[in-house]
Amino acid sequence: MLRNLATSLINSRDERIVTTLPKAKELRPFVERAITLSRHAAGLEGNGSEARGVHLRRQAAAFFHAGNFGRGAETGRRGQVVPARTAGVAAVKRLFDEFGERFKDRPGGYTRIIKLGRRAGDGAELAIIELLGNPREAAAEEAARKRTKGGSKKKAAETKSETKDESESEE
Repeated sequence: MLRNLATSLINSRDERIVTTLPKAKELRPFVERAITLSRHAAGLEGNGSEARGVHLRRQAAAFFHAGNFGRGAETGRRGQVVPARTAGVAAVKRLFDEFGERFKDRPGGYTRIIKLGRRAGDGAELAIIELLGNPREAAAEEAARKRTKGGSKKKAAETKSETKDESESEE
């Protein structure tokens, strides 16, 4: 269950999933260990770093259902098409390509849990678990920054016009 939740969290477009609170609390250390492995791989340099990087990828692949990793040909036996890569392989790829670089300088705490309240059907407490620095969060920060810039320009323009009006009325 934790593997499926972790795969869903990492592969989700918004980098967030809604689940029950106990599941989210159990998922947090599971995902953070995998992100830490990708962080270590992103910081590798020097002699033997390639072998160490492969080792870290294999360790992280153990956190997911990462079958189909070493496919050879595009067609299998008797010309049958080999199934597409699993979601676990995609999660490991995204983990090392995107998240390793994003969290390279962050020492820990890559996830956030937000409580939502109780579910209507069975009364289970729901929560959102999300990765920090997700695209939604970045877009919201950008919009807030634009609003404050635009508001300050508008206020500055208003104060300039008021001072001009006062100087004209004094003459």
